[in-house]
Amino acid sequence: MKFIVSSSYLLKQLQVLGSVINSSNTLPILDNFLFELDNNQLHVSASDLETTMSSTLEIDSTSQGSVAVPAKLLLEILKTFPEQPLTFTVEDNNTIEISSNSGKYALAYAPGDEFPKAVVLDEPSSTLVPAEVLATAISKTIFAAGNDDLRPVMSGVFFQFSTEGLIFVATDAHKLVKYARADVKASQAADFIMPKKPLNILKGILATSDAEVKIEYNDSNATFTFDNYTLTCRLIDGKYPNYEAVIPKENPNKLLMDRSQFLSSVRRVAIFANKTTHQIRLKIAGAELNISAEDIDYSNKAEERLTCDYQGDDMQIGFNSRFLTEMLTNLQSDEIQLEMSLPNRAGILTPVDGLDEGETVTMLVMPVMLNN
Repeated sequence: MKFIVSSSYLLKQLQVLGSVINSSNTLPILDNFLFELDNNQLHVSASDLETTMSSTLEIDSTSQGSVAVPAKLLLEILKTFPEQPLTFTVEDNNTIEISSNSGKYALAYAPGDEFPKAVVLDEPSSTLVPAEVLATAISKTIFAAGNDDLRPVMSGVFFQFSTEGLIFVATDAHKLVKYARADVKASQAADFIMPKKPLNILKGILATSDAEVKIEYNDSNATFTFDNYTLTCRLIDGKYPNYEAVIPKENPNKLLMDRSQFLSSVRRVAIFANKTTHQIRLKIAGAELNISAEDIDYSNKAEERLTCDYQGDDMQIGFNSRFLTEMLTNLQSDEIQLEMSLPNRAGILTPVDGLDEGETVTMLVMPVMLNN
């Protein structure tokens, strides 16, 4: 088995696939890339058992076969080469030899059939989503997903597809983000919970792609196919909480603010907040917003006044500054609206401008109890 491939082309593909491999694997074979050669096509895969990703490369060869090559070693050597053709030859003594313009390098390989086979979905449902839409949906929601191992369903992003549109939701019980698209529709209703790791991998590659992503899914797995990549992952098992029930419907108090101005103030004032609660206080009266924080243990305090457009009763409400900062950073609009009902009910943050047609973003942040 022998093939010739461009060093930079191979490195680019392997770096993407390498993000699937865990730093410590229970099965040693998972520290390898699987190379499957079929004449002038090389199929490369990486897996951590939960997520498997593969890519198809165009190469120069007339042979067939499969080998598992050590991922870390191969990536390290490829990073050092300037752009040039590399010849890979599988030798009889269980090594694979790489020939470059300047030398030869031999790596031990494992038989390809020891590598775990990727899951093939039986009769999956499928939906086509533009790469840009999926990348935006992931980056808008993933930061709000939880990290609690005791509540695995909240550690992923909930995909809800219907004939009316697509909805993506993430929550950790303190904050919630719902991203909806009415301009992209599915042929039938379905929902599933995607884990964070494959979503982070997808987010990285989709940002530069303008392809359509084919999402196929059943009860236990989902496959994303686009360009020359295929990513298959196991879904999080369980029922997602009823997120609609926690979004307050009646919010008479509405605050309109310049997003970047609000964000800078929150960031500054938060420096003086208590380091365990990160609590900041918003006091709104008339056209004035007063943002303050205090750390009684160290006698630190800060207060800022901003002008705003506010309709509603005068109120004081406390928020965790870290959640507020994350949400304001994630929004791209110039102006934001914060809707509130009572100091103990969640506040709803929405962008006023900068959205595509059919795109809506709703962010919900739970208040913290103020100690007067």
